[in-house]
Amino acid sequence: MRAGAFLYPWDVVGDPAAPGRLATLGLDRITLAAAYHSTRAVTPRHPRHRVVTAEYAAVLYPPDPARWRGRALAPYPAGDWAPGDAFGAAAEALAGAALEVHSWVVLAHNSRLGAEHPETSVVNAHGDRYPWAPCIAQDAVRAFLVDLAAEAAVRPGAVGTELESCGWYGLAHLHAHDKTGGLPAGPDAQYLMSLCFCPACRTGYGERGADPDELAAAVRAALEPAWRGGPAAPLPAPLAAAALAHRLATARTFQEAAVTAVRAAAPPGFRVLLHADPTPHHTGADPGTDPSHVLTFADGVVTPASHIPAFAPHTRPGTTLAANLPVVHALGATPHALTADAHRAARQGATELSLYHAGLASDTDLKAVRETLAALR
Repeated sequence: MRAGAFLYPWDVVGDPAAPGRLATLGLDRITLAAAYHSTRAVTPRHPRHRVVTAEYAAVLYPPDPARWRGRALAPYPAGDWAPGDAFGAAAEALAGAALEVHSWVVLAHNSRLGAEHPETSVVNAHGDRYPWAPCIAQDAVRAFLVDLAAEAAVRPGAVGTELESCGWYGLAHLHAHDKTGGLPAGPDAQYLMSLCFCPACRTGYGERGADPDELAAAVRAALEPAWRGGPAAPLPAPLAAAALAHRLATARTFQEAAVTAVRAAAPPGFRVLLHADPTPHHTGADPGTDPSHVLTFADGVVTPASHIPAFAPHTRPGTTLAANLPVVHALGATPHALTADAHRAARQGATELSLYHAGLASDTDLKAVRETLAALR
């Protein structure tokens, strides 16, 4: 079974030993960030730094001035955490160690965009904006993200891409000093809190027969029991159906447009994978998709190992089902169980492993990766 691992350019640039160290793990592929959200990350083995702070969502290469000139929405070049063509430098170094490179492109997750262009953000039923979550129903947002997908995915040195947040984002977000632990729990409440009521979405609900004001009031009413500690109430069936229809149609067409744009810019054989959840209305970094639909236009998906069985019945010859397995003990992974988890994913239909995250992992975590990949082969 082929295996890859996620990585940031700053894990490689400035560390000549990094490519060789990664190659000795038994990896075939590195999924290297090309467009990424703000983060703070450790670099346990880097000779020059131990903590990298990426202050805002940025592209980790020089964006094409001709593509973005005169446009209100455009990508932000990275600061000193990934100056110049950090992606290109890292990709070249990894190729020198015979490691295949996929670009890792985060789309609908961008706090700086929402701060500077608040009209682009998801707005919940209470009128609160989510600046980290661009609304993919808006024409300007879609045009920006589709062009970003094409540019960031097809970087020199990449033979494929993985599109993360290619769909609806929502409430869930690991925000700086996040204080939302007291919000209504459970997937139903998360979904209701993620429904957008920006002008584009209000129009979309109306086109599907739902008055947006009535829908917003119903969402607020359905959330009231959750704020008191119970489960959220269901929406009236006609309103629920209209809201879901708008969101599913919007997500589908956005995902199809992003994949089409990447393929138009890419050479033959370039692989396009989506980070995906098999529950269509789910939101977040792995947005919900219909497994029977997404695998008709994408080359495959990257999904938590537990979701592999939902996608497996819908594969075609050559479809990639990459099981996303965490490997960092400090982030809640269980490295001692990695081999068993990998074997289970393979039995359930996974064709590859995607290990999160080689740059954040300790030496002990990487030892478990090495042992697991050796056992699989």
